[in-house]
Amino acid sequence: AADFPYAWSPDGSHITFGSFRDGNLEINVMNADGSGVTRLTSNPADDFGPVWSPDGTRIAFVSERDGNADIYLTNANGSRPVNLTVRPLRDGSPAWSPRGDRIAFVSQRDGNAEIYVMEVTFSYLTRVTRAAREDAWPAWSPDGTRLAFVSNRDFNLEIYIANADGSAQTRLTEDPAPDRGPAWSPDGTRIAFESYRNGESDIYVVDADGSGLTRLTGGP
Repeated sequence: AADFPYAWSPDGSHITFGSFRDGNLEINVMNADGSGVTRLTSNPADDFGPVWSPDGTRIAFVSERDGNADIYLTNANGSRPVNLTVRPLRDGSPAWSPRGDRIAFVSQRDGNAEIYVMEVTFSYLTRVTRAAREDAWPAWSPDGTRLAFVSNRDFNLEIYIANADGSAQTRLTEDPAPDRGPAWSPDGTRIAFESYRNGESDIYVVDADGSGLTRLTGGP
């Protein structure tokens, strides 16, 4: 059965992933060597997109068990799942802040896909982006002050960066081909991403100010 996507635990000892091995999409966890596969969720609806909290005690994931996609939070052993985003429209792509106190995610609650940030303890919600088109793929900077994300507000997918409160939104890439999947370097100075600008999927890196664009991979 298909297993996807996956996420490492902070200490590197475990991997959590979605799997169809039980007939529908559920969250599983296993040791880093592939042993000890354990099912964490059990629901007829799809559960997917797991991400570990920075301290390794909790896992956020997406579930459709309440009739639409919402962000859920569970203990690392699968106990006490809680719906964090109880809304009638789709929520997805959870991303933990480095301190584990906030989760960035994508929501359609205001009519189109935008980036939001929720404080996990108090459920306080901040809308980060306000574009007429779609925003997706939020990724926290290592210091928790900024978010990289993808937007088609300029009619194709580009990499953007913003402060965590939504201020200072800046476009980093500019190309007719789609750019997506931003990931920060550990020191917060660069962003790696996927682009089709040469007619195939390749990995690029760009400085956080938009300069120094470099293609890292090549070939078919």
